[in-house]
Amino acid sequence: MGQAYGFFEIPSVTAAVAALDIMCKTADVEMVTWEKKLGGRLVTIIIRGDVSAVTQAIETAAANGIKQPVAHVVIASPHEEIIKLVNNSANRIA
Repeated sequence: MGQAYGFFEIPSVTAAVAALDIMCKTADVEMVTWEKKLGGRLVTIIIRGDVSAVTQAIETAAANGIKQPVAHVVIASPHEEIIKLVNNSANRIA
């Protein structure tokens, strides 16, 4: 299967770190980048892996995290513009 991206938006940095830990322990995924907004009161984590792994990781974090996510989505075979957007975000952090 092809690569997928998972987007997971959650309130607070602590909840985001806990959710990322759940995702990485649940499935073979890697964090690509993260975005903090509102002083860290809203955090979006972006992960990558095969479609089934990303789906499993996102669903498990949504069900078992310390806070409920604001939004989450899995994009299978993302358009090249989505990949550019994610890479630009990752390059700002590196």
